[in-house]
Amino acid sequence: MGIHIQTFAFEGVEAAPVDVQVQISSGMPAFSIVGLADKAVAESRERVRAAFAAIGLALPAKRLVINLAPADQPKEGSHYDLPIALGLMVAIGVLPMDALEGFAAIGELSLDGTIAPVGGALPAAMAAHALDLGLICPAESGPEAAWAGDMSILAPPNLIALINHVKGRQILEPPKPGPLREGPPCADLCEVKGQELAKRALEIAAAGGHNLLMIGPPGSGKSMLAARLPGLLPPLNARELLEVSMVHSVAGLVERGALSRARPFRSPHHSASMAAMVGGGIKARPGEASLAHRGVLFLDELPEFTPQVLDSLRQPLETGQISVARANAHISYPARFQLIAAMNPCRCGSAGADGYACRRGPRCARDYQARISGPLMDRIDLQIEVPAVTAADLALPASVEGTKEAAARVYAAREIQLLRTEGSGGDAGASTNAELPTGMLEKLAAPDEAGRQLLIRAAQSMQLTARGYHRVLRTARTIADLENCEEVRRIHIAEALGFRKASKSADETAISPQAVKVS
Repeated sequence: MGIHIQTFAFEGVEAAPVDVQVQISSGMPAFSIVGLADKAVAESRERVRAAFAAIGLALPAKRLVINLAPADQPKEGSHYDLPIALGLMVAIGVLPMDALEGFAAIGELSLDGTIAPVGGALPAAMAAHALDLGLICPAESGPEAAWAGDMSILAPPNLIALINHVKGRQILEPPKPGPLREGPPCADLCEVKGQELAKRALEIAAAGGHNLLMIGPPGSGKSMLAARLPGLLPPLNARELLEVSMVHSVAGLVERGALSRARPFRSPHHSASMAAMVGGGIKARPGEASLAHRGVLFLDELPEFTPQVLDSLRQPLETGQISVARANAHISYPARFQLIAAMNPCRCGSAGADGYACRRGPRCARDYQARISGPLMDRIDLQIEVPAVTAADLALPASVEGTKEAAARVYAAREIQLLRTEGSGGDAGASTNAELPTGMLEKLAAPDEAGRQLLIRAAQSMQLTARGYHRVLRTARTIADLENCEEVRRIHIAEALGFRKASKSADETAISPQAVKVS
């Protein structure tokens, strides 16, 4: 009779069932693991052998075969150690045959028999719960797995504790979910001197989930403004918290089951590779874009990133998903993030500043900004210039209104958007104006006649693409929501257009006669 232990293979944030089959037969002594296992899985033989020796067990001098089914599915990671060890303990009679019925298992074994934590405990627990199974996992992963809900979870610290629990000599207490944290305190917006236009753009971006680009000389406060954005964003709701935690669990970023309601804020260095940004590598791990899911991806010194890395963000900015294709795997990760970027106007840093003349002239700024492709710029809703802060601005007292007041307006605007979307029978995942499908957008953000005429004239004179046209509508809808205005009016369209730059072709070519005639 074959011995079967259930475990899981991680495909993105999903956990696919894997059947660990153990067979001991006569023949030349051997220990084989089959089933398309990678190097980490193949090395389980030595970890299991050493862990057994540490607790006084010996493997029989027979032919041992471990099959990981389905055999054509790639198996990666060290979490197969524990299910392999449990199957062998049942096979040699250390544990009774029915001891592990109704349980799946994940965990890495140390050479002394302790069970080390592994990433993916939450997705594994969710998958086990869906199959009406319990889960055996490392003690440090127990608080994370307990977030999966009402299910049986065993979280032993080592193999001896698990054996004693099965035989009734010691009872393992079921783990409790880890703490739910609100996130670290954020710097206050009132600390930023001047830059009222940038503060307004930051509030609009937070309220509607819009992408934002800040262009200004060094020291103008771009990074300072971006660092205060998390304080304006509302905490994750229950559904978003689960989505974010699943991604972070697979990446191994959940420490002792502690989840945070604060939205992710990722700020990779401009030397980041494409695999680091969108995911990939040998194990196709989630990248910075997926780790920023339901949060903010801040790219400082935007033109310093390689063009290929920047253009790889175009797909997730549209779809909210990243597909990592490899020869042996095709994995998708969620990546519904808000892009906040900052850059200098030119490589020298001060092009356009009063009293400053660049030695290379206008070509310096033109070449530097050309490192960002037009299609990527077209996906950025708000594009503002952040001028240098003057000494008079620095001498002013701190603003009376800060993060608390702006966050209250952002929260109220987001509540309006959520209620409007649910009332229109739209996608429950579209919680902000930036996520609205085009069909719903044209219905929910239709401007009044004056606003419509202004948008038509501006779209022609600025040569807006269809995407740019709809993004202006989204921004105008958010501005109206901040004012608790049900209708999108001309003034909202005008402000939204003010935050959007004309396309390159509009800068370099004359306006068409048709545009002149309409205006």
